[in-house]
Amino acid sequence: MEFTRKNRQLLSRIATNDRHGENSPYFDGWKAYDSNPFHPIHNPDGVIQMGLAENPLCFDLIEKWIRENPDASICTAEGLDKFKDIAIYQDYHGLREFREAVAKFMGRVGGNRVTFDPNRIVMSGGATGANETAIFCLADPGDAFLVPSPYYAGFARDLRWRTGVEIVPVHCKSSNNFRITRAALEEAYEKAQRSNINIKGVIITNPSNPLGTVLDKETLRSLVSFVTDKKIHLVSDEIYAATVFSSPRFISVAEVMQDMDCNRDLIHIVYSLSKDMGFPGFRVGIVYSFNDDVTNCARKMSSFGLVSSQTQFLLASMLSDDEFVGNFLRESSKRLAKRHHVFTKGLEEVGISTIKSNAGLFFWMDMRPLLKEQTTKAETELWRVIINKVKLNVSPGSSFLCSEPGWFRICFANMDDKTVEVALDRIREFVLQGKEENNHEADKSQARAQRWRKQNLRLSFSSSRLYDESLMSPHMISPHSPIPHSPLVRART
Repeated sequence: MEFTRKNRQLLSRIATNDRHGENSPYFDGWKAYDSNPFHPIHNPDGVIQMGLAENPLCFDLIEKWIRENPDASICTAEGLDKFKDIAIYQDYHGLREFREAVAKFMGRVGGNRVTFDPNRIVMSGGATGANETAIFCLADPGDAFLVPSPYYAGFARDLRWRTGVEIVPVHCKSSNNFRITRAALEEAYEKAQRSNINIKGVIITNPSNPLGTVLDKETLRSLVSFVTDKKIHLVSDEIYAATVFSSPRFISVAEVMQDMDCNRDLIHIVYSLSKDMGFPGFRVGIVYSFNDDVTNCARKMSSFGLVSSQTQFLLASMLSDDEFVGNFLRESSKRLAKRHHVFTKGLEEVGISTIKSNAGLFFWMDMRPLLKEQTTKAETELWRVIINKVKLNVSPGSSFLCSEPGWFRICFANMDDKTVEVALDRIREFVLQGKEENNHEADKSQARAQRWRKQNLRLSFSSSRLYDESLMSPHMISPHSPIPHSPLVRART
């Protein structure tokens, strides 16, 4: 212990603080999966990963394109003549073809209602790096950002850990499907002001992680008006823009601000190919700012997290193929819709509801009826049962700073069809077992009540015993037998 204490004194505050956010069920679930991963043959009783938002559903389309375009890679015989040009140092602005292709793709994902400027495309190491880069450009240590909750569990790491910036949750409610309201923003802002917290901006995810919903035009306009009035920034994380699989459509903040009287210098977008294309391993993150100073600063900082030149080269060719991109986006939408339907329908069959969603790689599941009480502690107890007994890595709402216990995020796109069926079977068995236990306890309670009524009836007809003071007073006998609770027993209100 003494050695550890002295050793920590030799390290930086970043190295020794706990602001990374790893101490949460969100990351604990990943660790549980890593230590006992499900495999249909080698480990059929292992943990199924349902806490990871990956999108491999269209990898067959990607692989087909790569086979048909071998010259798009410098690691093939067909592309080898480009090796020397790509392998050497590149300008950290990025390859021109890459920036143009990404800007075009962002516009296409938004329905070509906005034209993005390739000169404002700034690279970073995934959305994680892009979010942090934006924060470094906009705020100082001790400053804070309003973030509507529930919000992405990794924001504690991305936004806070190295920057020293704080997060002030804007609590949204299930009564309106967790919609962001101006009233909630004002309340959080004023509360921060009274606590002498310097609010530098608002950060949103659109489509929402973890809700799987898109922000409507009215909400976006309200957000732009809010930051304009307060003279603070708006960062819109739009990394799930192309995962929309049914109406309403995705609307970028860039589209909304076009016909508004607002300060464009306050609007910034974070984008990535990790979710829309399923390329998290490529580490392609983008900062797109309408503020020249932010763009210039972010570009200087991008030298700490550039996208490799060979990745840029490959993606520039792929994203410039209009026919491929169109087919990919259409097929991705169909496959996401199908998988989403299979999961949510399976849950409906056992009485589990979800927030109506149409985007993302996940949905927001309502497990409140299975809590023994409406508390975060009860939610954590239920989560432990699910992760340790049911062997499903689902993420509890508390990890996403949800103000209402009992909500869970379920990722549905990162597994094959057979694993989906296994996961659904486990959920069905778990829920039905809970209902059986609930009914069993109710029957036991009813039997106790009947026995008490019979006993009380006999006592009432025995006048000599009724007034016998040596007997227990009738007032000490309660007709309400306690019902043992478990995480599977429905709460009673």
